[in-house]
Amino acid sequence: MGKMKFTWKEDGKRILVITGAAFLMALNIKSFVRTGGLYPGGATGLTILLQRSGELFLGITLPYTLLNLLLNAVPVYIGFRYIGRKFTLYSCYMIILTSVLTDLIPGQIITYDTLLISVFGGIINGLVISLCLMMNATTGGTDFIGIYFSEKKGMDSFHIVLGLNVVILMAAGLLFGWGKALYSIIFQYASTQVLHMLYRRYQQQTLFIVTNKESEVCEAISRVCHHGATILKGEGSYGRQERSIVYSVVSSSESKTVIQTVHETDPGAFINAVRTEQLSGRFYHKPQE
Repeated sequence: MGKMKFTWKEDGKRILVITGAAFLMALNIKSFVRTGGLYPGGATGLTILLQRSGELFLGITLPYTLLNLLLNAVPVYIGFRYIGRKFTLYSCYMIILTSVLTDLIPGQIITYDTLLISVFGGIINGLVISLCLMMNATTGGTDFIGIYFSEKKGMDSFHIVLGLNVVILMAAGLLFGWGKALYSIIFQYASTQVLHMLYRRYQQQTLFIVTNKESEVCEAISRVCHHGATILKGEGSYGRQERSIVYSVVSSSESKTVIQTVHETDPGAFINAVRTEQLSGRFYHKPQE
């Protein structure tokens, strides 16, 4: 890994957004998650599960900050070792600040309706995670593990995270009853839907581009997102003229820019963008810092 570079404009923005996300996450934990007795999954959910277990079985209150930092130790190592140092440093900032704020800020009870808490708490949780990922950071815990598998194995990281969260919810259901665990599934579902809507780095789109400037279009795709393309030969059914079809798979987060660049290269190009359900083989992801 190369030397980390910091700029006031870019990194100042990242610090500001992550600080706001940490405050929002802590507020969500104190105002929604704890009021509803939910388990949000990941290191946060496991921390809350251990806190409640300590209170019930041992009669002690374990500090949120200490537990959360201990549970994030291994994921943080994975981040430094395999994902990126700057990415992991900002994630550590998010983890530490969220933990401290959760212990410090008072809880504001907005509603006691568990269904409303599950839905709106999940939406806020998904928004916070999306903000962090957009700023090249995570909220910690299972996010590191999910991103590692996405980078190395080409798997959808958020399905992995959801699978790990199921284990936490099963443990919560066995220890404290299935009611809150089932509401926590609604919380997780709402969170995951917001995440998929706002953050699309690990989703792909297949582009079929009908053009007469196939070489220039392929160069434009490579210039924008470093992806290759395949040129297929076809024939237009109306004029019986030979046309070229450029086939390429790009990240969903880059598809809008790619399509715009292709139209600038060939204003007459016809583009069909299709969501890619499964991808096997090498696919370039811009490495994390």
